[in-house]
Amino acid sequence: MTHRVISLNQGSRIQIKNILLIDAHPDEAHLASSLLSAYKKGAEASGFEVTTLMIRDLSFEPNLKFGYEKRIDLEPDLVDAIAALKGCNHMVWFHPVWWGGLPALVKGFIDRTFLPSIMFDYNAEKLGGMGWDGYLEGKTARIVTTMDTPAILYRWLYNAPSVNQLKKTTLEFCGVKPVRVTQFAPVKDSKAGTRDRWIEKVYQLGLKGG
Repeated sequence: MTHRVISLNQGSRIQIKNILLIDAHPDEAHLASSLLSAYKKGAEASGFEVTTLMIRDLSFEPNLKFGYEKRIDLEPDLVDAIAALKGCNHMVWFHPVWWGGLPALVKGFIDRTFLPSIMFDYNAEKLGGMGWDGYLEGKTARIVTTMDTPAILYRWLYNAPSVNQLKKTTLEFCGVKPVRVTQFAPVKDSKAGTRDRWIEKVYQLGLKGG
């Protein structure tokens, strides 16, 4: 799927961004899902094409038990998910940070979908034989995370491991750039007014499609 193009007067054209919203929280009754809903509302209000992908609702084996030694057949839900990832031109990941990283289900989803010949391939002609080609070039992304650790501590004390994993060694590795990050923390003991401001901020991001 590519941009939908609308023709205007005098031959000008506007490309309508196709946005994929990825709910990467194992439980729908959490803040991440509320943030996704707010982004979706804003994006649709601006006329963007919006598709949602709920990882928890997919039927697939999250354990890449053979690594890259033996390919496991892709389940139909993963085939559809890969098509959605390749078909969008902007993706927004919503996930909690657990023990400094991604929930296991999300890691399993990435293991099963971000595969050689699908999202990237090694290229012996680059970087002295250690290079690769990313197949998601031309796409952009935003990562929206929720966590109990104060954001400044997560960045400066722990070096934001979940951001490094999803942004740098997954999305950017496969060609997605730029990848921007929005963090909401600490969620624990946060007041309703604070969460409302977070939701409004994400709604505004949706309005801009960023």
